[in-house]
Amino acid sequence: MELWYTERQTPYAGITCLVRETLCHFRTPYQELAVIDTVQYGRMLVLDGMVQTTEQDEFVYHEMIVHVAMQAHPDPRHVLVVGGGDGGAIREVLKYPSVESATLVEIDEAVINAAKEYLPAIAGALDDPRVRVLVADGIQHVRENQGKYDCIFVDSTEPVGPAVGLFAEEFYAGIYRALKKDGLFVAQTESPFFNRDLIKKVFARISRVFPLVKLYLASVPTYPSGLWSFTAGSKCYDPETGAGRPVMTRYYNAEVHQGAFRLPVFVRELLEDS
Repeated sequence: MELWYTERQTPYAGITCLVRETLCHFRTPYQELAVIDTVQYGRMLVLDGMVQTTEQDEFVYHEMIVHVAMQAHPDPRHVLVVGGGDGGAIREVLKYPSVESATLVEIDEAVINAAKEYLPAIAGALDDPRVRVLVADGIQHVRENQGKYDCIFVDSTEPVGPAVGLFAEEFYAGIYRALKKDGLFVAQTESPFFNRDLIKKVFARISRVFPLVKLYLASVPTYPSGLWSFTAGSKCYDPETGAGRPVMTRYYNAEVHQGAFRLPVFVRELLEDS
């Protein structure tokens, strides 16, 4: 008998994968968590029925949420990742020799533990001595640490449950204060096909806080529609201008950095209306 996993990404569309094995499935204090082994994408972390990361395509998302800002900043030393309990963003941050500290703030400890056990290629960097892992509320951490970070990455789930506050203007204002005077941040901001209203609202909120805001795109096959957006807010550095420092990647490079900001017409129009 074949077992298939389906994520209903909208009421009318979804993604379906043939499952080899369910490695774990339980409810945490915050959400339903599962790690399944699929034929097409390998091991897959699922939260509340939504795909968060897979072994086969995780590198696209994690490289693109991190390297654009890390390349735009000339000397990133102290970095914060809010969410991202799978450890993939931290792994990419640590590829820069300038980084002295990388702090991960994840509200759900079960996500960290499951990633370490079942997704070691993604979570392995969490044991690096430069990394501080805090099981805490990212919103509160940002509020209590002003002027501390060079770069901040909001590697959140979809805006449901504990992640709702990570899309609020008050949170972006807190990030502004938590950054140093030349800091910048990036947040994942969902699909321009399926989440137009969210993108418009978030872009407008960040634009009211940061003087320089730009949206860019990447292709992540297992995310809704396969086309994903990231929004960067900066105090001074243009996130579109990468430094071209060498870094080991599979998706990101200097040309991709530039091309990610070349937006299709329908996405440009989306931002013009925000």
